[in-house]
Amino acid sequence: MTAMRGHPKTLVVVGAQWGDEGKGKIVDLLAERADVIARFQGGNNAGHTLVVGGEKTVLHLVPSGVLHAGKTCVIGNGVVIDPIVLLEEIDALRRRGFLARDEDLLVSEQAHLILPYHKSIDLARERLRGQGKIGTTGRGIGPAYEDKMARIGIRVVDLLEEETFREKLSANLEEKNAYLSSMLGEDSLAFDGIFEPFRRIAERLRPHVADTACFLDREIRCGKRVLFEGAQGTMLDVDHGTYPFVTSSNCVAGAVLAGSGIAPGLLGRSLGITKAYTTRVGSGPFPTELEGGIGERLRRDGDEYGATTGRPRRCGWFDAVVVRHAARLSGLDGLAITKLDVLAGLDPLRICIAYRSNGSTLDHVPASAAKLAHAEPVYEELPGFTGLAGASRVEDLPSNARRYLDRIAQLTGVPVQIVSVGARRDATIVVSDPFA
Repeated sequence: MTAMRGHPKTLVVVGAQWGDEGKGKIVDLLAERADVIARFQGGNNAGHTLVVGGEKTVLHLVPSGVLHAGKTCVIGNGVVIDPIVLLEEIDALRRRGFLARDEDLLVSEQAHLILPYHKSIDLARERLRGQGKIGTTGRGIGPAYEDKMARIGIRVVDLLEEETFREKLSANLEEKNAYLSSMLGEDSLAFDGIFEPFRRIAERLRPHVADTACFLDREIRCGKRVLFEGAQGTMLDVDHGTYPFVTSSNCVAGAVLAGSGIAPGLLGRSLGITKAYTTRVGSGPFPTELEGGIGERLRRDGDEYGATTGRPRRCGWFDAVVVRHAARLSGLDGLAITKLDVLAGLDPLRICIAYRSNGSTLDHVPASAAKLAHAEPVYEELPGFTGLAGASRVEDLPSNARRYLDRIAQLTGVPVQIVSVGARRDATIVVSDPFA
C-alpha cells in the first residue's frame, strides 16, 4: 500500500476516516520542520483545532502551520474560499501576533469564491430535504463547487478585476435569484448588497494573492520542505466516500496535485491521520457506531463536538476496513493515531476487521451506502489499558496499548509513525519521521 517515492521533501497529510481525526494537531507538529504549509481542498466547513501553551486555536481556512514563526502558509486553487471568513481569521491571528507580514499567507488567484447566494442555496436545500438531510454545514461549499464545475464560478482573480467581478456577479445573481425564489422559496439577494462589500474585500485580499502553483513548484525544486494539509477525510471524499453523505471535493492524497498545481513527481510521502476509535458528523452509514454508554463516554472524554458547527459527533470502535480503504487510495506510508488516551480505562477494546452483509463477509468498503448501512461489523477483542499520562516514547506506553497499536498496523498494512496521547502539542510520541 505504500506510495511511489517522489520528491524527498514533500509530505501530504490526509484524514483516513470521516474527518475530525486531529489533522490540525499533527500538521502543527510537522510544520515545525517544514518551510511551507499548503492547504489544497475543501472550504471553511473544516475546522482544525490546536492547543498550544494551553491556548486553543480553531482554524478554518488558514493552514495549521500558521502558529510557527517563519513559515509560509498557502491556500491552493482547490480550496473554495469565503473571503469574509478568511479575513476574520487573518484579523484574529494578527491580533495574537501571527501573520505579521502579508507574504506569510499566500492565496491562489485561481481559487473559487463562496458568495452569499451559495450559502442561501445550501441552507434552503438542506431544509427542504427534511428527513433526507445530508448533514451539510450550510457554509455554501457544495454550491460553490457546483458553479466551479458549471464554469460560472467566480475566482479570486476575478474579484480583483472590478469590471470582471461586476459582469460575472450580475449574470450569476440573475440566475441564482430566479432559482432561490421560484424553486426554493427564498428571498432574492440585492446586487449592491454583495458587490459593494466584496469590492472592499478585494483590496484587503490583494496583498496575499499570488500564483501559488508557480510558488510551490519553485520552492520544492529549490529544496524547501513542503507540507500539504488536507481537509475532511477519505470517507467524505466525493468519489470514494459514503456518497451522497460526503463533502464536495476529493480528500485523498492524489487531490493535492490538482488542488495545489504541482506535478506528480514532486509529491513524496503520505501520512494518514486516524483516531484510535472512529467518529463521524452528520448523516450517513457508520457500521461501528455505538449508541449506548460507551459511545457517550467516547464523546464526553474525547470532546467530540464539531470545531466548525459544535454538532456532537457519532462515536464507535476503530474500523480497520475504513482505514485500509484510505491506505489503498492514498498509498499511505504511515499512520498518525490520535486520541489514544480517550480509550484508557475501557476493557475490552474492539476493532472492526470486516463486515457481514447478506450472508457474506466483506473486507472492503462497498460502494452502496445502503449496503454499508446494513452491514454488521465483525469484531476482534483486545485487552484494555490505563496509564498513558506522561508517556513520551512508545516504550513508555502500557504493553496492551502497544499491542493495540501493533494490531492496527497489521490490519491496515501501514506502520504507526505518530501517536497522540493528549490534546497538547507536547503530548505526542513520534515513532519515526514521516518526512524521512
